[in-house]
Amino acid sequence: MFGMGFTEIMVIAVIAILFLGPDKLPQAMVEIAKFFRNTKNTLSTVKDSLEQEMNVSEIKQEALAYKKELEKASEDVKKKTDIKQALFDDDFDVMSEVFEDKPKPTVEQKPVVEQKYETVTFEKKPK
Repeated sequence: MFGMGFTEIMVIAVIAILFLGPDKLPQAMVEIAKFFRNTKNTLSTVKDSLEQEMNVSEIKQEALAYKKELEKASEDVKKKTDIKQALFDDDFDVMSEVFEDKPKPTVEQKPVVEQKYETVTFEKKPK
């Protein structure tokens, strides 16, 4: 509580009992609690009135709207500048962009490469 340990609070309580006496101590504690409650209420009222005067809530809403717009714009920029994604995206055809005059190659036009298979063994070859 208020950054104080148990022993510090006990020392303050003993000093308060010595100065105020056991008769006046409960009334003093009630008065201290009322003081802290009134101070807290006053501070919250002052904060609310300052926010109203400065239109902080409207400024906050505007800032959030600008933040959303900036996030959306940055996502758009990332999408447009992401080359890897653009290569695999259906909407962006690299071949048609680069070779506008040439038609896309079809399956029949692609050269067929014959594959030669080789057997792998662990036997030692004679020299």
